[in-house]
Amino acid sequence: MTQPEFIPAARPLIGEEERSAVDAVLRSGMLAQGPEVAAFEREFADALVDGRHTAAVNSGTSGLHLGLLAAGIGPGDEVIVPSFTFAATANAVVLAGAEPVFADIDPDSFNLDPAAVESLVGPRTAAIMPVHLYGHPADMAGIQRIADDHSLAVFEDAAQAHAATIDGRPVGTFGAFAMFSLYPTKNMTSGEGGMVVSADADVDHRVRLLRNQGMEKQYQNELAGFNARMTDLHAAIGRAQLRKLAGWTADRRRNAARFDRELSGVVIPPVAEGVEHVYHQYTIRVPEDRDGFAKALREEYAIGSGVYYPVPVHRLPSFGRTDDLPETERAAREVLSLPVHPSLTEADLDRVVSAVNTLAKAGS
Repeated sequence: MTQPEFIPAARPLIGEEERSAVDAVLRSGMLAQGPEVAAFEREFADALVDGRHTAAVNSGTSGLHLGLLAAGIGPGDEVIVPSFTFAATANAVVLAGAEPVFADIDPDSFNLDPAAVESLVGPRTAAIMPVHLYGHPADMAGIQRIADDHSLAVFEDAAQAHAATIDGRPVGTFGAFAMFSLYPTKNMTSGEGGMVVSADADVDHRVRLLRNQGMEKQYQNELAGFNARMTDLHAAIGRAQLRKLAGWTADRRRNAARFDRELSGVVIPPVAEGVEHVYHQYTIRVPEDRDGFAKALREEYAIGSGVYYPVPVHRLPSFGRTDDLPETERAAREVLSLPVHPSLTEADLDRVVSAVNTLAKAGS
């Protein structure tokens, strides 16, 4: 019997438009931060964040780090973050010289639980940094209420949430700054990179200084900065991808809607009222033997899946914390992300639905 073609959990989509854009940059001879970066920043701002200030950098992690520094976060400050996320969220806080404080999550959205956040506000708390995990926006109204009550800043880790909205308002436009990742597995990519979105022109200015050795004009360094520039090669890829994002997002939502209708025996991801989820991941819960379920999908049905994230950040060796975060721990045991990317065919979707339902029924 012929083994079916493997369906990967994620698949970057690179076409002729991206290749042609890179070739044009190579022919131009202008490879570092130049006109392609500037154009990408303008187009990203207009398409996704209501025209806010945007600064392109070399990675999402750099974007968080520079955004925190530009917003004035540093030694002595605490920033409340989720532990159920990628380590870069908390790493950036540490790199800025501040201390991450880990809050528990809402079990439906996997995002910061405002009640848990409020319980952790203390005299050193300077900011709250939610993550719009898996493409579902965090409860920004609840988080902003806490921030207003305690005079805290709000920053957004929007690494996985390009084009997600709350009541029609795009994520990335709620906080003092936001960061979008452009890593290859994200909903759009520049090959590698990040975009820092700012409400304040001063924050944007400081990010631009920090990404370029502390200077806007050559040899006129205003502060000690980093080399965190995006190249024109990466920006050219990002511009081509940005033009395709709306169609890809519609595909992701259409695939997710089919899973919502047809999957059984597992816990499908609910969507909050007023929210437009962009399904960077379609994440189900498998309460019993999640790892065995994933192994069977891979070995018996040739379907990839992902566990994001099996070890909460606070328990990683780099932090070694013992915070009591029961919903975070439960999610780490149960979550499984199924393929939802735009390159899935109807036959692929048939296989995923059939395999999940069969395995869920067998395990019930």
